Amino acid sequence: MTRVLQAGRREPHSGTTRSVVVFLHGYGANGADLLGLADVLAEHLPDTLFVAPDAPETIPMMPSGYQWFPIPWIDGSSEEESERGLLAAADDLNAFLDALMVDEDLLPEQVVLFGFSQGTMMALHVAPRREDEVAGIVAFSGRLLRPELLEDEAVSKPPVILIHGDADDVVPPQSLPQAAEALQEAGWKDVYAHVMKGTGHGIAPDGLQVALAFMRDKLGL
Repeated sequence: MTRVLQAGRREPHSGTTRSVVVFLHGYGANGADLLGLADVLAEHLPDTLFVAPDAPETIPMMPSGYQWFPIPWIDGSSEEESERGLLAAADDLNAFLDALMVDEDLLPEQVVLFGFSQGTMMALHVAPRREDEVAGIVAFSGRLLRPELLEDEAVSKPPVILIHGDADDVVPPQSLPQAAEALQEAGWKDVYAHVMKGTGHGIAPDGLQVALAFMRDKLGL
C-alpha cells in the first residue's frame, strides 16, 4: 500500500503546462524547501509546472522535517531498515509520478526530477527503474545508492547532470565522480557534471544556472 505524498506546487507562468519539474528535497527538510527555486526558474521555464512533494516519513523531534528513508549514521537505524525505507519510498514516489502525469496529461519526456541530497538519492534510484524514460535528472549534492545493482536493474537511462559543491561536508564531493563512473559503466550516454567551487552542502547560483540550461535542453525549450 503506497502512501500519498502531499505536495506544494507553482503553476506555470504562461498558464499552460507543457512540462513539469518535480523537486525532491533532502533529509530533514520538506517540499517547500526547494519550491522557492521556482521563483528563479519560472521566468526561463514559463510553461513548466513546479511540484514539490514532502517525503513520506516525519522525523522525531523535527515537526516540519521529513525523510525519504532512515539514515543509519544519523538516526541509529539499521541498514535493513534503511533499505526497506528506500524501497517503500520508491513505491510512493512512483505512484506520485504516475498520478501526476495522468492528472496533468503529460508524457514521461516532459518530466524532470530535480533532487537535492537525499532527494538526489531518490531520483537516481527511481528514474532508471521506471519503464518510460523521463526527460532528465538534476542531481544536486547527493550520491548514487547501490551502484552495483544499476546495470542489472536499470530499464531506462535518462540524461543526468551531477552537481556538487567541492566544500560539501555532509555528502562527500567524491560522490560525484563515483556516481558518474557507475552510470557510465551501466551504459549511460548522457552524463554531465558540474563542480560548484567553494560551495558546501547547498545550491550555488552557478550550479542552478547549469541545471537550468540542462533542463531547457532536455525539455526541448
